[in-house]
Amino acid sequence: MSLKIFIKYMVSLRCKIIVKAELDRLEIKYGTIELGEIEIKEPISKEQSKALKVSLIKVGLELMDDKKAILIEKIKNIIIELVYKDSDFIKTKKSEYISSKLNYDYTYLANIFSEATGTTIEHYIINHKIERVKELLIYDELSLTQISYLLNYSSVAHLSAQFKKITGLTPTFFKTIKEKKRKELQYL
Repeated sequence: MSLKIFIKYMVSLRCKIIVKAELDRLEIKYGTIELGEIEIKEPISKEQSKALKVSLIKVGLELMDDKKAILIEKIKNIIIELVYKDSDFIKTKKSEYISSKLNYDYTYLANIFSEATGTTIEHYIINHKIERVKELLIYDELSLTQISYLLNYSSVAHLSAQFKKITGLTPTFFKTIKEKKRKELQYL
């Protein structure tokens, strides 16, 4: 018998490592650990559950039991996987992809997401894409054209316009600021 438990704010590999360490420390038998989701292999005692809840809170994570909250976290995790995947950003319609991954009508998902977060799924995706663009600009390993292609923008102009709308800066100016800060730190 396996049980799935859901964890809020578990959005990175580092989070998965921390959760794995806590599960090991509490001697909780588990299977797969995904972003926001853990497969528990054996029933856990109330003491183990309480200890897990407390230890997760200490590291900024949280056990979830509200079905809508769990669904919202699943949507967020799917978006984060889409944007931060190492391979090309998935070329299918995001609405179809999210809907098929969760087996819910997209309109329903969009409505509960907006209601719970105060933003649309599309804006959430855009904000994460722009954060990813910033990260890639800071790494300075890809050109703006390559970043545009990687994140499935129709053009560099589209990426630049969206970047400026969200940040108030052009990608080129953002990169210049990053370069200037790096140079200033060298003189400390």
